[in-house]
Amino acid sequence: MRIAVGGIHTECSTYSPVLMQPEDFRVVRGDELPASPHFDFLKAFDADFVPLVHARAVAGGPLARSTYDLFKAEFLDRLDAAQPVDAVYLAMHGAMHVDGMWDAEGDWIAAVREAVGPDMLIACSYDLHGNVSQKIVDQIDIFAAYRTAPHIDIAETMTASVEMLTRALKDGTRPGVVRVPVPHLLPGERSSTEDEPARRLYADLPKLESDDVWRTDLMIGYVWADEPRATACAVVTGTDKKAATRAGERIAQDFWDARDDFRFGPTTGPLDEMLDIAAKATTGPVILADSGDNPTGGGVGDRGDVLAALIAAGWQDALVAGITDRAAVEQCFAAGEGATLALKIGGTLDPAGVTVETTARVVTLLDDTDPAERQTVVRIDGITLVLAARRRPYHNISDFEILGLDPAAVSLLVVKSGYLSPELAPLADPSLMALTDGVINQDIPRLPNRLRAKGTLPFEDRAHYTPKAEVSARFTG
Repeated sequence: MRIAVGGIHTECSTYSPVLMQPEDFRVVRGDELPASPHFDFLKAFDADFVPLVHARAVAGGPLARSTYDLFKAEFLDRLDAAQPVDAVYLAMHGAMHVDGMWDAEGDWIAAVREAVGPDMLIACSYDLHGNVSQKIVDQIDIFAAYRTAPHIDIAETMTASVEMLTRALKDGTRPGVVRVPVPHLLPGERSSTEDEPARRLYADLPKLESDDVWRTDLMIGYVWADEPRATACAVVTGTDKKAATRAGERIAQDFWDARDDFRFGPTTGPLDEMLDIAAKATTGPVILADSGDNPTGGGVGDRGDVLAALIAAGWQDALVAGITDRAAVEQCFAAGEGATLALKIGGTLDPAGVTVETTARVVTLLDDTDPAERQTVVRIDGITLVLAARRRPYHNISDFEILGLDPAAVSLLVVKSGYLSPELAPLADPSLMALTDGVINQDIPRLPNRLRAKGTLPFEDRAHYTPKAEVSARFTG
């Protein structure tokens, strides 16, 4: 079995003014791909994987069209040079938006289908926060998506997709895909699988699988994309249309029936209320999520709202990680460790962002051969602040350790996040989420809504829904 592997993986808020460029992506090509930890799972398969190119970026704004065209052309060129192959595996996200394009993954996958012809199997893996259009379903044969949020089953999902692909190649079966759209969109922060009802809905998915139904998935969708394809849906891979349709419609109906039961997991509210709770806490660390500016959800990551509130309150023993501001980082590097300087922090990427003007002392400089990767730690009275030259989250313990910081040793830790990452969540005592402003703010019903399908909750009222499966044009079973 000779299987081509590659893809593009990112999530894009259509409300962000910051276009993604090639330098925003981590790109692995050729032999770099199977050597990367993300694709380590391929070693378990007895197959000849032909690595093409895979581009992955922290969630953000739309891709500049030139950026997308560059990666797409390279992928197709490498696919052509790799022929002959027996199948293609695409590691995607599903919520990519390209400036001026309404179904970027549909365009990418359709181009791959055109390149390999109608007979070759194409398998995909997705994030459960992707938006799956019928155009996508009509190009593919196999689909698998994450079943956890926070995402702790990435390798398992990618493995499942490739397992189905190798199974089909070995026994000559032709699986197909069924999609059942559900006119409802939720933010990830209200649909974590750590909480009900998502925990139950996702735990029930494998119960619907059988010899004829290979894989069942529930796509929450990506709510901050104002696109025609933006919707929740069930996606089922199988070899029997009727069985796959029954499973998909059951998943869709169960999700719809639970639509009023989704809640935020942590204690959630306006920033001032969350800071009041944090100030009165007798346990720690309090971890406060700045949800509207979360870069892993598409936020810009350069807003200074929370920092400004902490300075105004004279907060002591707080750690803010972090704010993206390359200019401020460069000023700190020019001044050197131990220097005290006036800084203008935040609002460098998004013109609508909040800027803080203050005096800070440079504590740590984390250098890199690439200035875009530099980070610095500064002190503003009782507040420790991490500044980054590049948009990035601080969700892993190692993100802090490399800077000489201990996230468990402060009374208040502020991170730009929604639900907390698996590494930070166990530290939180308590966990709070502030409903802050930003391009992925949680006030979903008030988001501008021009292109989503009519009758989609919560943008429009809707009381009735009957699941109706849409079968892939390729599904012959």
